[in-house]
Amino acid sequence: MANFPQFLSSDIFRIISEVAFEEHLRCFVIGGYVRDCFLGRESNDIDVVVEGSGIALAQALGKRLGKSVSVFKNFGTSMLRYKGIELEFVGARKESYSHDSRKPFVENGTLEDDQLRRDFTINAMAFSLCKENFGELVDPFGGIKDLSKGIIRTPADPDITYSDDPLRMIRAIRFSCKLTTIDQRFEICKESKASIWRNRERLSILSRERIVEEMNKILLCERPSIGLWQLYELGLLQQFLPAVSALYGTEMVDGYGHKENFTHTLTVVDNVCALEKEAGREPNLYLRWAALLHDIGKPASKRLDANIGWTFYGHDIIGGRMVPGIFKNLKMPLNEKMKYVQKLVRLHLRPIALVTDEVTDSAVRRLLFDAGDDVEDLMLLCKADVTSKNPFKVEALRSNFDLVCGKMAEIEAKDAIRNFKNPITGEYLMETYNLPPCSTLGQIKEYVKEAILDGKIANTFEAAAPYAQEYAATLGLKPVK
Repeated sequence: MANFPQFLSSDIFRIISEVAFEEHLRCFVIGGYVRDCFLGRESNDIDVVVEGSGIALAQALGKRLGKSVSVFKNFGTSMLRYKGIELEFVGARKESYSHDSRKPFVENGTLEDDQLRRDFTINAMAFSLCKENFGELVDPFGGIKDLSKGIIRTPADPDITYSDDPLRMIRAIRFSCKLTTIDQRFEICKESKASIWRNRERLSILSRERIVEEMNKILLCERPSIGLWQLYELGLLQQFLPAVSALYGTEMVDGYGHKENFTHTLTVVDNVCALEKEAGREPNLYLRWAALLHDIGKPASKRLDANIGWTFYGHDIIGGRMVPGIFKNLKMPLNEKMKYVQKLVRLHLRPIALVTDEVTDSAVRRLLFDAGDDVEDLMLLCKADVTSKNPFKVEALRSNFDLVCGKMAEIEAKDAIRNFKNPITGEYLMETYNLPPCSTLGQIKEYVKEAILDGKIANTFEAAAPYAQEYAATLGLKPVK
């Protein structure tokens, strides 16, 4: 086996080696850190597998370093931090599973037993921390060759690997997506793809939370479409996100066809990632969820009009109504994050209408009012939604979006609409007209709000008060003071 001490140059590896020798234990760095060393990627998460007690080694190391150790007895693992590095220790083990659960029966094993139970060969490589062969690569399943060829392959029979723990099917896709670069594409091997297809319905034994955790990681990749397409192609997306997989395909009737909405959706997700990077923004997970779900209302709204072809009128409203149900089914948060995605899905056509029609101050005020602080994210999503093959059309539409953004900034500076607060409050109306809480208060406030959004009056109390009083008079109300 080749020796790679240069990848273990940090002093922590020598210290672990010394402590393990004193404790009569054999230990190895394994998994993602080893893989990333060969890929030239930084990694501050280090997994150490021990032939014996991982907890005992971690506690001895903690004593040497004067560091506290977190012990998780249920999982047989322990963890400590050292100079910004997170170290996790576990005893080498072998696992067996029952057919209806992903919780394994675990027993002590050798390093090779532990490597065999790993998900993929590229994650099963290990560097020895033993004194006699420090830095030696232990790679019984050819992970280094698979890494050089860009192959995702399981150490054991893929049917066993995926049936035992179906989450590994999504993980295979996630690694294919995450590790792919301009210079190298990572592909799931043919045997694994066939096995994933055979075992796709095994996803039913997984918790939705675990599935969403992997989905989030795919969406946070640089090009999520690589993973999303494979999720569909291998029959997994249909198991937990049927509303998105239903977008796939086209229908031809009497010579009329429509664009393939699934491919369009994946392009929009990738465009959001590219635009975020171009703007120097941090990846926004829920903006990417909004991009994934923005057209889910299209299958339900699809109609063939003999004069103009296929239409999807109202798909924005239908899609917005579907978002809470999807989040609930996936056990995702039903808080402001869900409302944010729902808002963007519901509003994603509004800016497009502005750039194709005359940009009126009233329309811009209403968009600012409805989008609030999320208006920049909405505009980015709408830019990403332009997927025409005609580069001139794309450039023209995106330039128009920039004009709308400029108009919004101008109106916001003047009218303060984004976080609109009605200058006429219920308390003011109750005191002025000696009214109890009632629907009339809301009626007057709505009248004032519409006038402000239409630009009839300024967004100030001085302008709104007489306007409200004039309307109140038509309702038969007279001020008491």
